[in-house]
Amino acid sequence: MSRNRFAFLLRKEWIAALLFLLPSLIGFMLFYLLPFGMGVFYSFTDRTLGGAFVGFDNYKELLGSGSFRKAASNTLLFTLISVPLLIAISLCLAFLLNQRLFFRSWLQTAFVLPLVIPVASIVMIWQIFMDWNGSLNAWLNSLGGGRIDWLQSEWSMGMLVMMYIWKNMGYNMILFLAGLQSIPQSYYETARIEGAGKVRQLFHITLVYLTPTMFFVILISIVNSFKVFRESYLLAGDYPYDRIYMMQHYMNNMFFSLDMQKLTSAATLMVGCIVILVMLLFAVERRFRSFLE
Repeated sequence: MSRNRFAFLLRKEWIAALLFLLPSLIGFMLFYLLPFGMGVFYSFTDRTLGGAFVGFDNYKELLGSGSFRKAASNTLLFTLISVPLLIAISLCLAFLLNQRLFFRSWLQTAFVLPLVIPVASIVMIWQIFMDWNGSLNAWLNSLGGGRIDWLQSEWSMGMLVMMYIWKNMGYNMILFLAGLQSIPQSYYETARIEGAGKVRQLFHITLVYLTPTMFFVILISIVNSFKVFRESYLLAGDYPYDRIYMMQHYMNNMFFSLDMQKLTSAATLMVGCIVILVMLLFAVERRFRSFLE
C-alpha cells in the first residue's frame, strides 16, 4: 500500500470517527462547557443580567463567609478521612478475593451489590439503621447503652464516611482486582526462585505494578467524595448538622436563594481545586513512572 493511500484511509477514518463523536461533543458543549463558562463569567460580575465587572470582589466576599468556610473545611475533612480508608479497605478486599476461595464469587457479588442499588434505597437503609429509633440504637439499648442521635451529633461525619465506603468499595475492589490479575505470574515465579519472600514480592512487584491502577482509583475516589451530597441531603436535608454541611449544601442553598454570584464563585473555586489536585496526581504518577524506568 502506497504512503498516499495509507494517509487517505487514515484521514477517512478520522473523519468518520469525528462524525460519530459530533453529537456527543455538541451536547457536551451545550449542556456542560457553555454553562460552566457562563458561570465563570458571572462570578466576576455584580449581577446576572446586565451586571458590571467587579473583579475578585465576589471571591473575597465568598472567602469571608463563615458558612462557606465551614462547608469547605467539612468537604476537605471528609475527603481526607474517607478516601484513604476506602483505598485501604478496597485494596485489602482485592488481595483477599485474588486468592483461591471457595466462596469468592459470593463475596464479589456482595461487595458489588451496593453499586446497583439506587441512592434513595441506600439512604432508606441507613436511615433505618441510624435513626433515633433505628436498629443501631435498639442494639445499644438492649446492651444497656444510651441512644445516640447519629445524624445530629459529632458522629454524623463518621456515619457519612461509613456510607461512602460501603457504597464505593465494591467498584474500587474490582479495579484493584483487575490490576492484580494483570500482573504476570512469571514475575512472582522468578522472585521465588531468587529467594524473595512474600513481603519483598508485595513491595517490589505487586505494589509497583499496581501503581497505575492505584492512581486511577485515588482519582476516582476523590471525585466521588465530592458527590456525597446526594446521600447527605437525603439523610439530613438542606441544613444538616454542622459537621456534614458540605460544599454542595452551600451551593444548593445559594441556588435556592438566587445568589448566583456566590454560587458561581463557589463552583468555580471547587472545580479549580479539583483540577489542580488532578494535575498534581498526574504529575506524581509521571514522576513515579520515570523513576521506575
